[in-house]
Amino acid sequence: MRIAVLNKDKCKYKDCNYLCVRLCPMNKRGGKTIVVNPESQNPKPEINEVICTGCGICTNRCPAKAIHIINLPDEIGTPIHQYGKNGFRIFNLPSPKKGVVGIVGKNGIGKSTTLKILSGQIIPNLSYIDKEANWGDIIKYFKGKELQKFFLKISKNELNFSYKPQFVEGIRKIVKGKVRDVIKYNHKNFDAQKRNLLHELNINFLDNNVEELSGGELQKLAIYGCLSKDADIYLLDEPSSYLDVEERLNLAKVISGINGVQDKFIILVEHDLALLDYLSDYIYVIFGKSGAYGIISNIKSTRIGINEYLDGFLKAENMRFRNSIKFEVIRARNRKFPFLLAKYPSFTKSYEHFKLAVDGGEIYKGQIVGVLGKNASGKTTFIKILVGAEKDDTNKVDIHLKISYKPQYISVMDMKVRQLNLKDELIEKFSIKDLLEKNIDELSGGELQKVAIVDCLSKDADIYLFDEPSAYLDVEERLNLAKFLRSFAGEKEKGIFVIDHDILFIDYISDALIVFERKKDDAPSIVEGHASSILNVRDGMNKFLKSVGITFRREPETGRPRANKCDSVIDRGQKEKGEYYYAD
Repeated sequence: MRIAVLNKDKCKYKDCNYLCVRLCPMNKRGGKTIVVNPESQNPKPEINEVICTGCGICTNRCPAKAIHIINLPDEIGTPIHQYGKNGFRIFNLPSPKKGVVGIVGKNGIGKSTTLKILSGQIIPNLSYIDKEANWGDIIKYFKGKELQKFFLKISKNELNFSYKPQFVEGIRKIVKGKVRDVIKYNHKNFDAQKRNLLHELNINFLDNNVEELSGGELQKLAIYGCLSKDADIYLLDEPSSYLDVEERLNLAKVISGINGVQDKFIILVEHDLALLDYLSDYIYVIFGKSGAYGIISNIKSTRIGINEYLDGFLKAENMRFRNSIKFEVIRARNRKFPFLLAKYPSFTKSYEHFKLAVDGGEIYKGQIVGVLGKNASGKTTFIKILVGAEKDDTNKVDIHLKISYKPQYISVMDMKVRQLNLKDELIEKFSIKDLLEKNIDELSGGELQKVAIVDCLSKDADIYLFDEPSAYLDVEERLNLAKFLRSFAGEKEKGIFVIDHDILFIDYISDALIVFERKKDDAPSIVEGHASSILNVRDGMNKFLKSVGITFRREPETGRPRANKCDSVIDRGQKEKGEYYYAD
């Protein structure tokens, strides 16, 4: 089966004067493989997939790289949903099951579309181009399958859904006023379960205005809005973004509680594999080509599903969709870095309601230092002082080296990406060539993150500082970034600090760790943050994981860290030994 996909956003037919139409060999022979409808208000080319020979000329010669011609096995069948002629399409659907069903796959491959179909927001069109599908068509299509009963209930409005969208930043634009007014909080008459949910999610910002909330606060408010509803099926799209490790663990406990007590259906899309592994009872893998098509695998156990996703090979489907990703467990974790790059002294930084104390440390050429800690413990303040954007209390910190910094919250500018001074090899490496003609303020979260990373790395510096670089990146992008940064640091003899909340990402990338802790001072209005000296990975992970009360073991096949279920035999055993983290 051959599919032809035209990315209509990329297509610049006015610039190339329909080069694909003019170059197509079948067209030159008088055929109509690629045609243009002159009566259309937006006359983009259309490709006839039936008579296309798959020669690849249009794909290779399109200056905007807007065309994909892809050969797929015939047994995949017809798409469940397709966005118009030559548009993105998705094959298969997950079957909802009681418990937590996790969905994993890279960006732009149909995960959010899948959630919208399963929640009834999108009626799948069964790849009909000339007409719309209806519920009768859908129910007939899935005859004899679990999904037939599911869609029959949707068509009769017999299921209640609660949906948390992927991008929570949009809440600021559509919701105004104080949080307590938005959720209709009344201390005397407020529902006990909802009050308990507020406590479990640590929503202690009821008197703040929604438009002033941080990313983490917006995420928790969106999660509360989803989970506080009485629904049959809960669908959460990337709920971990902006949350620290402790908050992610709290989220896992809340979701597990809803499932265990009320026996609900929960469907979760997530890029944090540790959280996905910890929460899910089953896994579906989505693979394919970003922006072109997505194929949903058969249902798998959590362990097998995540391992096969990392391996890039689905055994039941006999399908390899990329090269394997392995965690380099036996790399030289404790190898010596002989050449000192920079030292910083112990210092403090005081604000009205926050005090930060930092133990002195040093970084060496080729070394990557991971930074772990709860939100609001001083990690970003630490980075800003190192880079010189802020001063410590006594002006002691002064690193006499060039420093490049990617902040946590990226400034959105009204300018083209190409106007940034980006290095060509990095543009290629991070696949952002297609973004060069876009305005920065039009980029998606993942696109903006990659541009910001490339911008940081394009600067000539001795030390590179990254504040939450994994946000909005999918699993493959995160691990590819980690692999690249390790190579970059070693080959260029640079020092790198990385703040992040993804345990697998930090485990994969770090040669050493700094651990931040947060506690209340004797004065109830003062919060104290403390940054450790630079620790080896084993000691740093043990220190951090003990503070949040979770243990990790190693998965034998892939080497990835796996979170142990709370109070399981393995969890209790590791805690008794003081081994919250197995490095090897």
